[in-house]
This record gives sequence, C-alpha cells and structure tokens, in this order.
Amino acid sequence: MIEFTSLQQALETVRKGDRSITFIEGKLDNRIVTYEELYQNCLGLLYDLQEQGLKSGDQLILFTKNNQSFVEAFWACVFGGIVPVPIAVGISDEHRAKLMRVFNKLERPYLFTEQEHLDRLDAFAHAHDMHESIGVVRNKTILADLIERHEEKGKIHTIKPEDTAFIQFSSGSTSEPKGVVLSHENIMTNLNALAIGTDYRPDDISLSWMPLTHDLGLLGFHLNMVLVNISQCLMPTDLFSRRPVLWLQKASELKASVLCSPNFGYKHFLKALGDKQPDDIELSRVRCIFNGAEPISLELCEEFLTRMKPFGLRHDAMWTVYGLAEATLAVALPPVGKDYESVYIDRHKVKLGDEVEFIDRNNEQAMGFAIEGKAVKDIAIKITDLDNTTLPDNHVGLVQIKGPSVTQGYYQDPDASNAALTGDGWLQTGDLGFLTGKQELVITGRHKDIIFANAQNYYPHDVESVALRLPELELNKVVACGVRSPHADSDDLLIFILFRADLKDFIGIVRDVTRHINEQIGLQVSHVIPVTRIPKTTSGKLQRSSLADSYLNGEYTDVISQIDTLLASEQSQSTDGMSATEQVLKKVCDEHVQEKPIGVADNFFETGISSLTLTEIHQGIDEKYPGVVDITDMFEYQSITELAKFIDSKS
Repeated sequence: MIEFTSLQQALETVRKGDRSITFIEGKLDNRIVTYEELYQNCLGLLYDLQEQGLKSGDQLILFTKNNQSFVEAFWACVFGGIVPVPIAVGISDEHRAKLMRVFNKLERPYLFTEQEHLDRLDAFAHAHDMHESIGVVRNKTILADLIERHEEKGKIHTIKPEDTAFIQFSSGSTSEPKGVVLSHENIMTNLNALAIGTDYRPDDISLSWMPLTHDLGLLGFHLNMVLVNISQCLMPTDLFSRRPVLWLQKASELKASVLCSPNFGYKHFLKALGDKQPDDIELSRVRCIFNGAEPISLELCEEFLTRMKPFGLRHDAMWTVYGLAEATLAVALPPVGKDYESVYIDRHKVKLGDEVEFIDRNNEQAMGFAIEGKAVKDIAIKITDLDNTTLPDNHVGLVQIKGPSVTQGYYQDPDASNAALTGDGWLQTGDLGFLTGKQELVITGRHKDIIFANAQNYYPHDVESVALRLPELELNKVVACGVRSPHADSDDLLIFILFRADLKDFIGIVRDVTRHINEQIGLQVSHVIPVTRIPKTTSGKLQRSSLADSYLNGEYTDVISQIDTLLASEQSQSTDGMSATEQVLKKVCDEHVQEKPIGVADNFFETGISSLTLTEIHQGIDEKYPGVVDITDMFEYQSITELAKFIDSKS
C-alpha cells in the first residue's frame, strides 16, 4: 500500500534512498539518474519554466522523444502546479496536426520540445497556411536542448487533491482530440490500488519500452514505480521498434523483474527473434509481465511463453490486465503469481445482451478470451444493456466503471463528457464484456467503433477523413472498420468504398488509399474493398458492423482474391537493370516483407506495409549504410529507386 498523499510527497521522500532510473539509449548506452538527481533536476527545470513566465495552472505540452527530458519536465510541472499535457512526437504530419489542435484547444498553453521538432512543426504549419498559429506557438515554446543546468531551484506550489494533475489526449488523428482530465486524487487512488494488487517487492526492478505519452508507460511504469519506491528502467519506444530483441536483453542485463507489453510488442519481438537463441537473455528473475493496452490474444500469449521458456521465463509471469485512461489506469487485475486464465465461449453468443455459452476450447465455434481479473480497490464494475439496466453474471453487455480514480470528464468537451458519463456516477468504457460468477471481468469486444492497432485506439471516422483527402473519393462513400478474424491476434483494417465500375479501374484507388493511410497515420490497410452499397440505419447512420459481418462471412473473398491478383501482376518485376544499391535495398525489403514483395518502383506506403515493418526495413538499411538514411527520409524518398539515388548521392 502507498503511504503518500501526493506525487510531490512521494518523490520528496523516496529521493533519500538508493533507487534510480536507468535510461536505456542503446545496447551499450545506459544513463543512471538517482531519484535524488531527478528531484534536483526537476526543481532546476522548474526555475527555468517560471523564469520564462509559466505559473501554476498553465498547461505545458510535452513534445519530446527523450525520456529523461520528458520525465524531468513532467516532475517540474508536478512541483510547480503546471499541468503537463503529453503528446507523442511521431514521424508523420498527423502527429504535428494533432499538436496544433491540442495547443489551440488549451486555455493557457506552452510547448516543451527540441529545436528539430519545432522546425518540423514550423515547416508543417507554413505548408498548411497556419502562419499566425505557429507564430503563437513559437512565442510559447521552451526548447529543452537550450536549457542549461544551474543551482537555482523553482518555487514549489502547494497542490490540492482536486487540482488537475495532467491531461491525456486521445490518439485521434484528424478529429478534435479528447483530453482525459485527471486530478491528483485520481492518480493517487489508482496507483495505490495498483500497488496493492501487484504486491511489489523491495528488490523489484521494472523495465518498460511503452511511450511515456501512454497511460501504461507514464503511470504504470514510471509514476507507479516512484510511489512504490523501486528502481526502474525506461527504453525509448523507437529503440524497441528498431531493435525489439534488445528489450529482453536489457531485462536480463539489468535484472528486471516487472515488464509490460501489449500484443503487437510480443509479435514484433518474436518476429525479430526468429530462430535465434541469444546467449545474453536470462529471464528467471522476471515474475510479472503486464499484458494489456489492447485486446489480448491467447494464442500470442502461449507462443511468447513457450518461446521464452528456454530462457527461464515462468508461465505464471504473464499478467492479463484491463484498464483505460479514463480510469487513470487500472480497472481489473488478476491474482499475482498464478497462471493467467481464459474462457472459451460460443462465437454466436457474444452480442450485447447474450448469455454466454461456455464450450470446449477445441470446438470449432469456440472463441477464447483472457480473464482480466477482479476490480481493483476503489473501482466498481457493472455490465448493462443499452437502457442502463444491470445484466446478470455471464451476460455480455456494456462495461461501466465507477470510483474516485475515474475522470470527471473530458477537457473543454461537455458533449463527449455527457456521452461517456451516465449521470449516476458511472462511466461508459465503450467496451463489451461480462462478469463471471466469481466477478472476474472478461472483455469480448467493443461497443464503440474503435480500431486497435499498435497498442493505440484509432477511430474509423479519423481514418475515413484521411482517406477522403484523396480527390477520387467522395464523402459518405468510404467506410473504415477494424475486424478481428477468429484466432487472429490483431485487427484487420478494412476500407470499403462505394464503386460500381470495372474492377481493373479500382486498382489505382487501392494503391492510393493504402499508401495514403499508411503514410499519414502509420496504419497498415489489410484490404480495400469495393461495395455496391453502403448500409445505413433508417436515421442515416453507417452500419459498419454489417460490412464487418459480411467480410467475416466470406462475402468479399472472391473480389479480394481478384484484387490481389491484379496487384501482384503490377508488382512483379525483374532485377535486371538494377543498380548495386537498388539490389541491396531490394534484398533488405524482401527479408522483411515476404507476403507481397516490393518492386523497385513501388511506393513503400502503397504496398500496405505497417509502420513497424517500415521501421524494421530502416534498421536493415542502417546496418548496410550506417548513419546515411534517417527514417524520415523514407517519407521523402518513397521507393527503392528513389532511396537508392539518395544514398548514392551521399557517397
């Protein structure tokens, strides 16, 4: 149990011990900062912030990839009564567009970033006729790389439990982002519940590669570790993306015992590991791996645990959990030190209101779901129908939560707040699930149209808005949805387009849509499908579920096969006439993309590869041409031929 009443008190107390943060920058590059040094550094930074005009109640957008800079700026805000607003830097214009929307939404905003990110933001703003807006941003920017270390300390502000601690904005890319407002009371209550449920030990060491802009990364694997007074290790997310095997190599080296990853992280790691048996991974000390942040794949859990068993990882280390930003973080946790549990139910009995039918896992109609434990301390969970009537145990319904760690609403967004809060103190999570007779939570899907990819939530209307920037597409004739096929461990992103002409004329649209969505928001489109009608309700609302059901029932199998054949015929190319650099790049691409070979003239983003695969390709290129190609260069030189010319120009 946590003994502190505030984040300020926690760091002021634990700094007197011997705990520290290890900032991982590479295989041979670790930077250790003690909690005492963190305390002194953040008060020094607070002095600079206050000298530049920031006061308690102001909002500071944290827009940096540097974990140490982020952490010190966050704690400077905590001690100064400033409200931190974490925003992921990303690599595309959509991330910069989000920052501009958030900045304009905030009442008293400032920006904390590095010069390189500000320059890219400036270029983006001028390209999109935001000259006046970027001028305002520049005048309110504190550059992290220009701040000098000194002895002066900032003035500490006394905080109240009800004061806003920070604002977590959604990952929506094109619509108005929703900001979850969390108070200091929300945070202390939930982290106390997490500490009780996890039963940390004095010799525990945590390690996380999750971004600090994500609730699991910031709250679960940074703030939480300060409050329970254990040492922690933070690995940059982009380093994990480039070198996923380094995650467990570092866990072994630093003797970490508490880890975390969502589905895509396990998959990314296993793909990179392949058949290799590195002798520098030893995981017998690991006692807990949080598995959350997106729907949990039982198949992937078992594959990861089986593959890691020879390295000493115990089967009971996997910890299937449930949480969301609106609850601060944790909602349900299973018991510590027990094997994760699952249930198998009839796939035809998972709609809202259905009483689930438990069946044998080998039944062809069986769908498996992880049990995500009981409600944590101070959180209540109930399952309801659309009329807000509580359903009995083992009935699928809307998952609602209530408690002192649940947000009171979204920042400056009464419509979204009213939609999420039922009026009687309960919050709609947007997920579907049921409670077992033991009051254990099982999540079966989602009521809201959310696409889960790379541990982030993407809203279909956001994806549709990006697609509609293409001149050949029309409003109300494009539908995006995420569909999880049976036994799959990730969503298929489907784009349905109203189209009634010859299929050969559709191929250009397929390539354009695939490239544009991948380039703009980093999502891999599984299929672009022509349909002759867009199903809608009598009130005119899109019926995405109808299209998704048709896909799962195989109604589009033939047309998808025809499209794949047409695409393959366009992409087939000979290596004759390739330059030496083109041949090297082609080989790197082929190593990472076997299912749809990339031709030398193919646009990387039109081929449908994911942002993770693009990162893997970049890592392979960097091994061949060290330091020559930045990953952002691949957004400018978008084919093997163009990139080869760029590389050759550098030699």
